[in-house]
Amino acid sequence: MLSRWLGLSALVIVLDQISKMWITSHFVYGENLFILSVFDLVLAHNTGAAFSFLSGAGGMQRWLFSIVAIVASVWIVRLLQKFSAQTLFALALSLILGGALGNLIDRIAYGYVVDFLSFHWDKHYFPAFNIADSAITCGAFVLIFDSFREVKHGTAAG
Repeated sequence: MLSRWLGLSALVIVLDQISKMWITSHFVYGENLFILSVFDLVLAHNTGAAFSFLSGAGGMQRWLFSIVAIVASVWIVRLLQKFSAQTLFALALSLILGGALGNLIDRIAYGYVVDFLSFHWDKHYFPAFNIADSAITCGAFVLIFDSFREVKHGTAAG
């Protein structure tokens, strides 16, 4: 069962890296393409974490976030080994693992994460993000959903 979950993580990584390769080969940094009234494609570089947290930290964040991603990935693989039969939990961890490794590849290779999905309402822009970020976010929501489900059914540890 573990191979199924690691395969899902690998799929997230592949889709993330292909999408980033496409955007970097078709756009120059900062270029913006209007798609919908609430959505643009834009080539952005994020040297920080989510929502550009610590992006101005002078470069140390590249290695800090890389180490955090590596440690988290090892921990997630161990959890997947132990709990691979728990479908929602393993699904969530697989999405988070794939997203973390997708962004780690960028961080190590370039010193920043390639972002390109830009949603906005009028002149209010949500920070640009990518497929890896989406997988991490979806994985987090599945973890939260699974935790509520366990509490409701009385299966939560504690």
